Amino acid sequence: MKRVYLLLVRLVAAPRLWFRAVSQRNRLEAEMEAELASHLESLTADLVRSGYSPAAAARRARIELGSAVVHKDGMRASLGLRLWDDLGADLRYGARRLRRSIGFTAVATISLALAIGANTTIFSMAKQTLYERLNVVHPEQLRLLAWTGTRKHVAVHSIWGDYAPTADGRVTSSSFSYPVYQQLRARNRAMQTLFAFKGMGGNATIAGQAQQAQGELVSGNYYRELGIQPALGRLIGESDELTTTQGAVVVISYGLWEREYGRSPAVLGQVIKLNEVSLTIVGVNPKGFTGARSTMQSPDLFVPLSMQPLVRPNGDKGSLLNNNREWWLNIMGRVRPDVPDATALAALDAELNAAAKATLEVRSYEDVPRMDLRDGSRGMFQQQRMFAKPMAVLLTMVGFVLLLACANIANLMLARGTQRQREMSVRLALGAGRMRIARQMLVESLLLAALGGIGGVLVGYIGGNLLPKLTENAWDRSDFRIHFDWEVFAFTAGVTIVTGILFGLAPAWAAARAKVSSGLKESSQSVTRRRKGWGGRSLVGFQIALSTLLVIGAGLFLRTLAHLNAVDVGFRTDHLLLAEISLPPAEYPGTKGVAFHNRLIEAFKALPEVEDVSPATVAYIANNMNRTDFRPEGVVFDKDADDAEDYNIVNNSFFSMMGIPMLQGRSFASQDTATSPLVAVINASLAKERFPNQNPIGRRFYGDDHALIQIVGVCADTRYASLRDDPPGQFFLPFVQQKSADGTWTYEFRTKSDPEAIIPQLRKVVQREDPDLPLINVRTQDQQIEATVQQERIFVAMTSSFGMLALALASVGIYGVMAYSVANRTNEIGIRLALGAQPRQVMNMILREATWISLTGIAVGISAAMVLAQLVKSMLYGLQPADPVSLISGAALLIAVGLAASWLPARRAALVEPVEALRHE
Repeated sequence: MKRVYLLLVRLVAAPRLWFRAVSQRNRLEAEMEAELASHLESLTADLVRSGYSPAAAARRARIELGSAVVHKDGMRASLGLRLWDDLGADLRYGARRLRRSIGFTAVATISLALAIGANTTIFSMAKQTLYERLNVVHPEQLRLLAWTGTRKHVAVHSIWGDYAPTADGRVTSSSFSYPVYQQLRARNRAMQTLFAFKGMGGNATIAGQAQQAQGELVSGNYYRELGIQPALGRLIGESDELTTTQGAVVVISYGLWEREYGRSPAVLGQVIKLNEVSLTIVGVNPKGFTGARSTMQSPDLFVPLSMQPLVRPNGDKGSLLNNNREWWLNIMGRVRPDVPDATALAALDAELNAAAKATLEVRSYEDVPRMDLRDGSRGMFQQQRMFAKPMAVLLTMVGFVLLLACANIANLMLARGTQRQREMSVRLALGAGRMRIARQMLVESLLLAALGGIGGVLVGYIGGNLLPKLTENAWDRSDFRIHFDWEVFAFTAGVTIVTGILFGLAPAWAAARAKVSSGLKESSQSVTRRRKGWGGRSLVGFQIALSTLLVIGAGLFLRTLAHLNAVDVGFRTDHLLLAEISLPPAEYPGTKGVAFHNRLIEAFKALPEVEDVSPATVAYIANNMNRTDFRPEGVVFDKDADDAEDYNIVNNSFFSMMGIPMLQGRSFASQDTATSPLVAVINASLAKERFPNQNPIGRRFYGDDHALIQIVGVCADTRYASLRDDPPGQFFLPFVQQKSADGTWTYEFRTKSDPEAIIPQLRKVVQREDPDLPLINVRTQDQQIEATVQQERIFVAMTSSFGMLALALASVGIYGVMAYSVANRTNEIGIRLALGAQPRQVMNMILREATWISLTGIAVGISAAMVLAQLVKSMLYGLQPADPVSLISGAALLIAVGLAASWLPARRAALVEPVEALRHE
């Protein structure tokens, strides 16, 4: 037991002694010198007392003591300093070698910096979007409540929030009604206290300026359960949730406080209007807090849930707090340390079953939703659906770029290692061990990787600042930023070390296997032989294969973007300006809202630069849609069928303004008024789907309010939500026949000149009608279309950059190997020329060799590309993964690069003088 104790003491003490020896090296050397001097002095004194003369005693003492250098080395080795000193010497020698080969060092450092920087940039983006957690206390404890149900028979009929199909054919959502939330919270025993929140947007007057603001309705225990402390003032508490009078308060985000109020403490007590409701600022959220919904961007305003009937009323009904039918609220809670998730899920499922049956009217053929628990550490994590696959593709591609850079540097270092073969042979002859030689080469590789890593940090930082700008819309402010924190630094450091080891292993292995005898021969470098060099050629083939893969990938995404840009949207996009207006429901209920829009339409039309204008519930190619019932008269309703269709509500002049031709019947006209029979126009796809081989003109259908609507015209098809989807069936209703104008309306302006030039005039018109009403999301139709293909544009920009970098690295690799091959085969080439070979034949021989290397790599790369392209099939448009144009053009480009890179070495080989080449034979 005592031995074990002593062993543990030594294991604990050894690192401490080593660190002290390293950090206090001068003191250690002085102590060793003093100790040796003391030993020498004591031994000399003992010999003098034995009868030796002082001079003889000193000489004999030095002989008996031995070499001071050996004793010092032994003491350093006992402290573990020998390896440290050797590494220091290796680093100094490696730095001298790299400084001496400044061209090689520059090329290698730039290549590594670009490759490591690309990996750092994409990793930081992926970390921010997919792996960042909420900035709250113990986010790993948070769970988001959700539910699943059958697609057509779930008892929940009205949802304001997320709703998506699952892999097993069911549907899922994280929205609950407020009464269900109350019952779950009251009955909850499986988790810590539940809290609720709901994201919303609205018109706000902040610091005297009307603008669009994002907000979040929160329960009274929201901040307490998240463990948040205010940066200023106080946060929303339980007392703010009691009544609308007590809850007329707001907590603002740190970003809004900084942007609009200059971080002034006087912000407390000031009033903000949200949808015409006055709210008093009582606090400011801490910096970095983004709410419970997302990690990417914080809402501007946080308002108590009790204010929902005023700031976000539910149509004519107003309050959602006593509405059993509408499921809209998000619920979150913390797990109990002693309760497993499976146990908590079972208990919550039983509680949801009871709450749903108590608040919903469940028909005999309907099923009650089943509870589901999701990880809540990243909020609702809606960005996963948008970013998960693109990030995986980009991370894979930058990984290939890094491998390509490693292969390139390894190839160059192998060539340099062959030139240093004589040096390695001398070292071995003088007694250096092969492991010592290998370590020296690895240290040089790691030093080179460190230089590339430093450059990679700089490239990654610049890329991390530029990348969010690529994701911004031209008309929309975004606070999304990529944080360059210690985790990103750790990733870069790890990549740098792994990179250095990867490209350093082959040169280290080759150097350690150097033969002493052949390396020391003076003529070893001039023997006429054809060096096999399979290692270098294999690495070049690997580079070309990776380059082919990256270039073909870039080609696929480039052709996808080209096909999307070539899509005919079905309407005129030139001189078309879009702007949104959202009326506060409390201020503009029912027909009052319709009347306001009618006044606004006339005021807009009066502007001299406006050719025509139409409001619409949906802007085209904006990834938005509206769907409602479309049940033709006389058709038996199938409760299992989906009878909903896409629709739009537009002004009478919409079709002529947008350039959408009428194929049958008529468009809306002056006879269509608020009191005339209800009419609609359908498009060709809907006519074909619902009225095959029939004339739809005059047919009637039931809408969502069970009113009969007559079809008066059929128009041509247009794209609806996105460029990728074929034109869906859709129908149009005239704005003049609407009974209310709730929600957000998009105004579409056909202008006579530059659309953006009239924006100030449009804002003035809106301000005259209502000073607290902002004109929001103002953009041209072309900008809107560009925004929908933003992801494809980013992919094209990044994959094209990766492809060009891959081509550059591949060309350097091919040039390096072929130039090295020519240099080593100078004697062989001289003999060929001396025996009658023509320079043209020698050039063709070198080019043929480079072509075969290129073709082998291209074949492997094409095979890999065809396999991996299947994984991104859903991201392509208008082409198949095995697109022949992309494959052939990528292969042709790589062959051209290979021939161009090998042209100079081939020409140099053709110009070899036989006499010079054979002089030393």
